[in-house]
Amino acid sequence: MALQQIVEQTVIGLGYDLVEVERSAGGLLRVTIDLPWAPPQADEAAHEQFVTVEDCEKVTRQLQFALEVDGVEYRRLEVSSPGIDRPLRHVQDFERFTGSVIDITLKAPMGAAAGGQVSANRKKFRGTLERAENGDWQIVWSDEVVIKPGQKVSKKRAPAPVHVLGFSLDEIRDARLAPIVDFKGRGGTSA
Repeated sequence: MALQQIVEQTVIGLGYDLVEVERSAGGLLRVTIDLPWAPPQADEAAHEQFVTVEDCEKVTRQLQFALEVDGVEYRRLEVSSPGIDRPLRHVQDFERFTGSVIDITLKAPMGAAAGGQVSANRKKFRGTLERAENGDWQIVWSDEVVIKPGQKVSKKRAPAPVHVLGFSLDEIRDARLAPIVDFKGRGGTSA
């Protein structure tokens, strides 16, 4: 059985989602897991759960056994959560993180598709992930300059235009959650 299949069966069998399997130099086998996601129901409050150290330990023990049984060669096994810059690989990932700020890298430049307001050779974008009306995806962003506390701003200054770039999953080389850290804590307000 192939490595990907062994890892996928083991992780899913334990009730987790497999995000990524990566072989690195020196025999390192890195497995990234996440908790399963289901769209919230109308009467259900959305509350995010996170992978714990105990979850990673449980998957590690089971994977060590499964990999040994199938004779997979590796020197070190590392099981972890996806972190704040979680990769988005499947349609379900995009559905789960709709409304979140993401970073995408396209396979080919698509600046002309954004109304000519974006550099024609640009491939990397950061913005809010949204579902487009045609069923594809889009990323929405503004090149608004962040105003520092105490900085004077002209009242005549025009707001920065909002850009929208539509894309299909086939056009993406890499997509990840943007690693934005809020030091005010979860659910805190920015004042």
